[in-house]
Amino acid sequence: MDKTKNYNRLITLLSIAIPLVVVILFRVRIDLELPVFLPPVYAGINGVTAVLLVIAFWAIKKKNIWLHETLIKSCMAFSALFLILYVLYHMTSDSTSYGGEGWMRSVYFFILISHIMLSIVVIPFVLVTFIRGLTRDVERHKKIARITFPLWLYVTISGVLVYALISPYY
Repeated sequence: MDKTKNYNRLITLLSIAIPLVVVILFRVRIDLELPVFLPPVYAGINGVTAVLLVIAFWAIKKKNIWLHETLIKSCMAFSALFLILYVLYHMTSDSTSYGGEGWMRSVYFFILISHIMLSIVVIPFVLVTFIRGLTRDVERHKKIARITFPLWLYVTISGVLVYALISPYY
């Protein structure tokens, strides 16, 4: 029997609910002034997550399951923290427009759009991979992790790049 079958509904629900809630909350305005330094903080969280993902990959290649699992749990926590801070910031602050011109404008928007799209796509992959790891469904975990790892890594790195490219316009 599929060890993850009991989690499928929850994964589906979260994969739909997270992007919907983010979109809804982006339309909510809270009259609260959060520190201006928040964008580099959540960009830093993305950067730390990227580094931890690479170390987790290295750890599993070295067969250090405990370290791999610990790092992935940390990545999950950092990703959740990122999402909370990102949404809070956008609920309390106006969006910043990218002011660059020429080919850099195209590069910025390519990275931004691919980041946003893949940040939605990666949610079910991360959740399924995580649950398969926790339930020790090793073969199926490895199979989907080959897809999840590069997607998740791209989302974290592209998040840092988006911040780096827009930061002069804050």
